[in-house]
Amino acid sequence: MRIVTDIKQKSRCAILKSIMESLAINKRAQYDFEFLETFEGGLMLTGAETKSTKAGHVQLKGAFIMIRNNELWLKNALISRYEPAGAQESYDPYRNRKILIRRRDINKLIGKINTQGLTLVPIKVYTHRNLVKISFALARGKKQFEKRAVIKKREVDRQIREKMRE
Repeated sequence: MRIVTDIKQKSRCAILKSIMESLAINKRAQYDFEFLETFEGGLMLTGAETKSTKAGHVQLKGAFIMIRNNELWLKNALISRYEPAGAQESYDPYRNRKILIRRRDINKLIGKINTQGLTLVPIKVYTHRNLVKISFALARGKKQFEKRAVIKKREVDRQIREKMRE
């Protein structure tokens, strides 16, 4: 009986780890934008793109989210070609990919973007169970002086930590 419970325990840990595995993170977005509200949605991908994404061949650098015809589209995100799938004719790694979220959330986003001049920024791509999800934020762009203030604060905090160690 003891062996069986150990196996169950190990499989539980493996299941919990595989529930939310981060595949790509947009680190630059946190520096350039102030996140006001975060959202989660599914990514509509082809089979080969899904396998490539789960293998970690995704980059969100320079990616953004656009609203067209009351739908969310991820633009400029790189999903590399999945080599084991063989020759894929006319594969575009930067093609637009649809983001699946509820209609009421889309309407809420449209209202905030139009009235307040905000933008949608992808934060990370991850798996939730067997699905590929994207986390994105309603964000306001930081000004240059705000970025400098953040860097200065980080430096001061680092110097304080070094003084405390001595």
